[in-house]
Amino acid sequence: MAHPIYEANENSPYGNLKKDDYYKKHQISHQESYMKNNQNMKIYTQSWQPMNIKLKGLVGMIHGYISESGWIFELNAVAMAKAGFFVCALDLQGHGLSQGSPCHVPNLQPLLQDCHQYFDSTRALHPNLPHFLYGESLGGAIAILMCLKQKNTWKGLILNGPMCEISKKFKPIWPLEELLPIAAFIAPRWRVAITTPTWNQSYKEKWKREMVKRSPNQKTNGKPTAATALELLKVCEYVKRNCHELEVPMLILHGGNDMICDPQGSKYLYESAASKDKNLKIFADMWHQLIGEPNERAEEVFNIILSWIEARGF
Repeated sequence: MAHPIYEANENSPYGNLKKDDYYKKHQISHQESYMKNNQNMKIYTQSWQPMNIKLKGLVGMIHGYISESGWIFELNAVAMAKAGFFVCALDLQGHGLSQGSPCHVPNLQPLLQDCHQYFDSTRALHPNLPHFLYGESLGGAIAILMCLKQKNTWKGLILNGPMCEISKKFKPIWPLEELLPIAAFIAPRWRVAITTPTWNQSYKEKWKREMVKRSPNQKTNGKPTAATALELLKVCEYVKRNCHELEVPMLILHGGNDMICDPQGSKYLYESAASKDKNLKIFADMWHQLIGEPNERAEEVFNIILSWIEARGF
């Protein structure tokens, strides 16, 4: 089964097809809705499932800081649905079609609560399926926090370039990092202009960077606000302090040349987690977004994920 990334081009993940025609071609049933969260905000959600195929399992997916649940991120969701899974995802607050200040995350807890609310309700509709959780980058950190709280809920955790440690190549330069608490207090929405747009350091293939920039729901170039930068650093420290409590079966994938999230964080997570079933794969020459690699390498990564899930779900 060829990965849907082969049909994408720099203008659209759906290639030359309209979105509905794309799903029809792949025999995917696609549903969209909005969820009211505890803050009375509208959070966009969507799901994909195969037509006329018995479901093998459920996969909840959480995107990263510069991403959204649709566009290039959903290509792995479509591939997973074609393999027989019910796949669900949401746009985090301030991302995609969800309400919220664009990519301003002064506190991760509301985003974490949204994920619990959505995935709990979705899993309740499919109680007899094995449930897996997938997270990329910031979504990986959120997935870790979910599994720390829901110790026996998930059959497996898949982490793709998880945000366990911010790369020194991306961190604020000294002494700005030391001054972040002050900056976050005085000017929390100040964008920390320390790097080129994040997608330039995340997706190796230039045409995929162009596709990402053309998303109609793209809200940021990835430069975090001061309050966001401080919160992300705090989250990494929390994950480091508590990841030894993780017991869920776990697959960790990371690009060795990741300039956003340091692969050393994934190594520490792998070594520290109490999980008896845990696997770590570092791809030496890959960047932060593994789907941003040449198509055959992106497909290789997906096949590793699919094989790992299928070996544990049934």
